[in-house]
Order: sequence, then structure tokens, then C-alpha cells
Amino acid sequence: MKNEKKGLLANPGAQSVISSLICVALGLLVGFIVLLCISPTGAGKAISTILLNFLSRGSHVARAKALGNTLAKTAPLLMCALSVCFCYKVGLFNIGVAGQYEAGAGIALMAALAWGMPWYVCLILAAIAGAVLGAVSGILKAYRNVNEVISGIMLNWITLYTVNQVLSGTPKDPTSPYTKDLVMASPGAKLPTLGLEKLFANNQTVTIAIPLSILFAILVWVVLTKTKFGYELVATGFNKDAAKYAGMKENRNIIVTLAIGGALAGIGAAFLFLSGYQKWEVTQASVPAMGFNGIAATFLGALHPLGTIFASFFIQSITDGGAMVDRMVYPSQVSDLISAIIIYLCGFSLFFKYAMAKHAASKAEKNNANAEETNKEGGEN
Repeated sequence: MKNEKKGLLANPGAQSVISSLICVALGLLVGFIVLLCISPTGAGKAISTILLNFLSRGSHVARAKALGNTLAKTAPLLMCALSVCFCYKVGLFNIGVAGQYEAGAGIALMAALAWGMPWYVCLILAAIAGAVLGAVSGILKAYRNVNEVISGIMLNWITLYTVNQVLSGTPKDPTSPYTKDLVMASPGAKLPTLGLEKLFANNQTVTIAIPLSILFAILVWVVLTKTKFGYELVATGFNKDAAKYAGMKENRNIIVTLAIGGALAGIGAAFLFLSGYQKWEVTQASVPAMGFNGIAATFLGALHPLGTIFASFFIQSITDGGAMVDRMVYPSQVSDLISAIIIYLCGFSLFFKYAMAKHAASKAEKNNANAEETNKEGGEN
């Protein structure tokens, strides 16, 4: 009788976690080597600062506030990661998440600062704006077979300059290139804290965006794995023609998928800008990094909605930690380098999983052979 007991390395979930940890470890190692090449004297302190982030602060209050700031930025990053993850599960690469994020930021700030809308209306409008932009890529993909990567990249830049122009009006602070202070100009549009700020040294940027983003991650997981709607979307992603043959509306599913992805990204932008943590710069000429960091968090999270929660926090934490290194010696962008290396290594995650699965199968086969030999000897005796 064969031994059917499986080891840890044979478990797909464990393989995903171990693969991600390998990518993180190798990324940190390469980052440390780069720091050594720049200046070996403070390389150890620099890599520990990047890795520890808020834990490297001198006092409890400073650590609590720094953690609150990291969490405030993790919430929108998680939403962008969920946007990419949701679409990827349906066979679509939503690189246009940055543009959908911009659209959500633009309409949320316009509604808050120019129209005086409450925060929940701003959130809804941000979701609609992101969904509309995502649907544009979906329509082009479904009816004109335009690759969503191409349309997404172009819409990123179109949306950036459109939002800059729109926010250059009433929402803009006349004394700076940034939009007005949200708390001063429209306090009703700021996301409520519900007492969460007390856990982080009265950091007012810690809002309900943090628990809401986690709830969205759980919701995405439930939709994709536990519902008929999610099954149809995933089936369409696996094989569009087979889904059509089975009676599914493949074109509608493509459009709906990208629209939902856009809505998630739009809400993510509202989570950041309605927290009062950051203002929009109407003169910026580069696409916000949040959308592309969402791609990084998605792949580091092993393309799992729940895995993106931890991956998003890690990516944001090392990004904030990188801003704390000695800028006279090391560039703060070293944390971006580490993130890039980690994501590059995530491309080899299938190889890591294959190696673990092969090792587990070889070990199981050896154990089964030993068990058969033992049984045979026992029978002879």
C-alpha cells in the first residue's frame, strides 16, 4: 500500500508562499549588494532601515505615526493590486490601472473641492470614473480586438493630462501647484476615522479606507471563487471561444471585468486623496507610481486577492523605508530597485513551484518505495 501523505512542498498554497518569500529574500540580498557597492560603511544600517521602516523610529509615538502613514498608503495600493489581480484572473492584463486611478482621483477631488460633496458620494463617483475608463479598454478589446495593454498605456497619459487640466480650476490652491487642503476646504469630504486614529498617535490620515480595502480583498476572493458570476469570468479568461460555445457572453464579460477593475482602482485613489494625506499636483508630468506598484503587489501576492493584502503592505513599507535612508549617501530609489528585482524574480515563481513539486514528488516516491520494501520484508517473515 502506497503512502499517500503529502509533504509541505506538495501543497500549492505553501508553494506560492515559499516562492514569494524566496523572491523577497533574493531581492533584499541584491539590494544589499547594491548598497555595499555604493558605500559599504552604512550598507547594513540602510538595508535594515528599508526593511524595518517604522520600527526604526526613535520613539513609540513616532513609530505609531509612521505605521499609520504606511497603512494610509497601503489601502490605495491594495485597491490597485486588487484591480490588476481581478483582471488577471480573467486573462486580462490591466496595465491601465494607473489611468483608472487618476480618473478616480480627479473626480473625487472635483466633487469634494468644487462641488462640496460628502465623502461617500465622492467614493461612488470615483468608482464610476474608474469603471468608465476601464470599460473603454474593455470595449476596444471585445469589439475591435485592441490589446488592453496598448489601450491602457495610452489612456494612462490621456487621463493624466485631462485630470491636470480639470483640477487646475476651482480645486487648485492659487498659491501652489497643488489642490486645496481637503480638511480646510471641504471637511465633509474627508473619510471618517471612526476612532482608528487613536491607535496611531492621533494620526488623522488613518481612516476607514484601511479596513474597507481589506473587505474589498475578501469580496474579490469570494466573487472569483465562490460565485457563478466569477466562474463565468474566469472561464472567459481561460478560453474566450470555449466560453462563447458554452453560451457565455464573452464580450460582455471582458467589458465588465475591466470596468470592475477600473472601479477598484478609482476607489483606491479616493482612499488616498480623501484621507487628507496627499494633494494632487496639477503640474505633474509622470503617471502616479501607485498603479504600477499595484502590479508589483499583485505578483508578489501570488495572484491571490488575500495574498495581495500582505504584499501591498510589504511593498509600501519598504518604499517608505527607502525614503528614510541617508540621502547624502544612498538614493531613496533603492527601495524601488528592490521592489523591481522582487517582481522580476516573481516571473520565476513557476520555476520555484516546479522545483518544489518535483522535490516533493521524488521524496514521496522514495517513501512509497521504502514502504513497499518494508511491507514485502514483513510478508516474507
